[in-house]
This record gives sequence, C-alpha cells and structure tokens, in this order.
Amino acid sequence: MIQVEQKETIRRLYFIKRHSVRQIAKELGHSRKTIKKAIADAAAPQYRLAAGRPSLVMGPYLETIKTWLEVDKSRPAKQRHTAHRIYVRLVSECGFTGAERTVREHVAKLRPTFAEMFIPLEFDPGTDAQCDWGVAQVIIAGKLINAQVLCMKLSCSGKPFVMAFPTQRQEAFFEGQRRSFEWYEGVPARVGYDNSTVAVRKVLRGRNREEQNAFIAFRSHYVFDSHFAMVATPREQGRVENLVGYMRRNYFVPVPEAESFEELNRMLLVRLLEDDKRLVPGKEMTIGQAWEMEKPKLGPLPRFPHQCCVSRPVKASHLSLVNFDSNRYSVPVEYGFSKLTLYAYAWHIEISCGDSIIATHDRCYDKGREIMEIDHYLPLLLQRPGAFPYARPVRQWKMPPVYRNCYDAFCRKHDGYGAREFLQVLAMGRIYGKDAIERAMTQVLEENLVSSERIRQLISGNAAISVQSTLNSYLGQVKVVLPDLNQFDRLRDMAAVGGSQ
Repeated sequence: MIQVEQKETIRRLYFIKRHSVRQIAKELGHSRKTIKKAIADAAAPQYRLAAGRPSLVMGPYLETIKTWLEVDKSRPAKQRHTAHRIYVRLVSECGFTGAERTVREHVAKLRPTFAEMFIPLEFDPGTDAQCDWGVAQVIIAGKLINAQVLCMKLSCSGKPFVMAFPTQRQEAFFEGQRRSFEWYEGVPARVGYDNSTVAVRKVLRGRNREEQNAFIAFRSHYVFDSHFAMVATPREQGRVENLVGYMRRNYFVPVPEAESFEELNRMLLVRLLEDDKRLVPGKEMTIGQAWEMEKPKLGPLPRFPHQCCVSRPVKASHLSLVNFDSNRYSVPVEYGFSKLTLYAYAWHIEISCGDSIIATHDRCYDKGREIMEIDHYLPLLLQRPGAFPYARPVRQWKMPPVYRNCYDAFCRKHDGYGAREFLQVLAMGRIYGKDAIERAMTQVLEENLVSSERIRQLISGNAAISVQSTLNSYLGQVKVVLPDLNQFDRLRDMAAVGGSQ
C-alpha cells in the first residue's frame, strides 16, 4: 500500500507536469492500477483487512456465544441474549477476563442491532409509576410454560418490581399491584396503564375510559389516580416497556427453573435487590439510594390490604363439588346441595357459607380437574368404609408416610379390613389436629400397638396435659386484687351525714 506522500507525488506528476499513467508507472515503479487509484482518490489510504484476524481474547469463547445465539432462535424474540447479558454470563460462568466492549463488538458482527430514539422525561418523587404485563418462558416443576409477569416501575427513582403469575386475570392484576405497593412501602400518586380489559370496560374518545367496577374499588382502596395510554402508542409506557424487556433479558436468561411460582418469585425478589445497586440513568446515585429519597413522598399504605379476588355464587353438587373456571373443588359433605360463595384469589380458592370459610384449596389453572380434600368426605367414608380403597378423594390424597404405615398396620391386623379403624383415627384429626394425630401414630408404630383406641388414649392424655399446663401457667400469672374494706366505712359515714341533713 502506497503512502499519502507517494499519492501526492503521483497526482502532481499527472495533473501539473502532465505525465501519462504509463510514464509515471515507469518512473516510480508502481503498477498502472495503483497509479489510476491515486489519480482518482486523494484521500489518505486506509488498510482494509481482507480476512479477519483471530482474536486472542474472544477466540476461546466465540463458539459458546454462537451456541447461545443459536438457542435464542427458539426462544421468544423479547427473551434473548443481549451483548451485556452475554458478557455477564461469560464472566460468571466461563471465567472471561476481557472487556465488555470487546464482547459487544463481536456480538454486533454476529447479530446487528438497531436502536430506537426516545425523548428523555423527568418526574417528581412519588408522583408517578407505570404498570404493564410481560410474558416470559420459565420451567415450573420440569414443564416449560409461559409465565405472565406483572411489571411496575417508579418513574422517578426507577425502582422496579416484577412478579410472575400463571394468568393475567383481574385477581392476579390486583395481587401484583398490592405486592408492588408493599415492596415500595408506599403508593405513588398516579399509575399509568395500557388499556387492558381487567381495568377498562370500554375505551372512549381521547383518554376517557369506562373502567371496571372492581378496578375502581381497588384504586379507591389505595387512593391513587390512574392514567391510560392512548391506543396503539406503547411509547407512552416507555419506562415499564423498558422494564419488561430488561427483566426478560436479565431475569429470564437463561430460562429459570423452579418447583413452583412461589419459588420463582422468591428468586425474582433476590434479583430485584441486586438491581438496587445499579445507577439511575442520568444520575450519580443508585436505584436503592434514589428510592430511599422517593419513599417519603409516596402515599401511605392502607391499614388492611385489598382482598384481591373475584367472588362467585356456587352450589355444591351431590358429589360435594362446586364448579369454577372449568374445574371442580370439594366442600365438606355437610354442605351438599347448599348455596355457597366462592372467592378466587391468584393462588388459592376459598369457599364460604355465610361468614364462615368452609374450604380452602390451591387454585388450579388446568381444565377439567377435580381438586378434593379427604377430610371433606370423612363422614360418608365412616358410614361406608368399604369404599375407602376406591374413593377418588383417597386416591388423589398424597398420603404421608406415617399415615401409610399406620394404614398398612391396620390392614394387617384386621386381615385387610382396617379402613374403618383408620378412618376413625382420621376423624380424630378434626378434633385434636393433624400434628397430634401424627405424633400418636408415630408412637403406636414404635410400640407395635396399633389401634384406634390406643391412639385416642395418647391424644386425649396429651391434650389433657397440655390444657392443664396451659391452665396452670395462666393461673400462675393471675393477680387477685383484694377490696379495700375501709371504703364501706366511708360510704356508711356519708349516708349518715346525708340522713342528718
């Protein structure tokens, strides 16, 4: 490659002294092609690498990066690796010691990215937050599913909150916001939303909305204003939209695995605490520090949390089951054919008769399932013990080992017909509690004296001892205050004085 000085010499010979290309090539010893390029372009020559040089720093990691990017093709578009996330994983998982800029340059060559421009905004402390849903893939109990993730972000401090649910229904929408207010230890003055049907019944002209009654009640309980974005303008929810993307790329890459949503949400809270150390964009303070400054400006939490549920009137069938959301839940047989009220929360179901809660179940989001509790059917099973091995509530019951061992001992003792005695033991659990039953069963198994009467003796004896000890403890704390008898003398004197007048 010729230098810029040589290029200048060529151009002077050609344009000033009027030498031909052939003559210049002969004089300077360059090829005619090089002479023509110098004549056509006076710019300083730049070196262009024909073939890429191997990177000593990134070389050992390029195949790993390509593998991650290849796996990303089967993942949702918004839940894939960014260059920053790749750098973090290389450092933590592969011992990478290079700079993040080096990773970004190589990732950019493998997968070009394009940025969208935004207008920077600024909010006063405690005045504003934004809320929206996102979807991310997770593995729950070994099964790959789409988790619905409620995201909220304080607009001033940028403090985020995320919580995963199996659904985006209204009860989950309220539950996620309730948890976010408790996480922030206060309520922002206004929360921005999109036009989700769990909050908006009808979109009117401009920003006017006909809101759901349940949403109005929720908003009234926490005393904040709502602000709905214009239709098809996600840029109005820019802060929470950024959070949705950030949580997918950082909290859900690689795809997290958990045994339950409860465990998954505990993992997310740990990640949220770690994010308190990040700097607020455009400020010289961390998110945690900014939130501590914003917290006093937030509205107070109400004395009692909102009951984040939907209620439905139900009626128990002849199988002592009530229908809800394509599933059936059991109630005690004593309430068969009764008109009841079902309260559906995000994580559980409560069924009441009047003011009394008669049944509680974990909520099921599958279809066509029967969720039964064996205790609900005990009165019928005691009348018909022969049905015990075939009853669906029994077959659905995950019998603890001590129960299984005790049941097998009853069957051996009574030649396979030990269900009646075992059911009598289960019935005692309604009176004395399951912990007392399990302790008694463990003891009779160790004594090798398995009988319902022996279990009853152990439970009633322990219960009497417990009651007596509690009573003795209480009596020991009682202080008897003796009356002042002199008060009667004073009363008599006052009566005598009054009579003499």
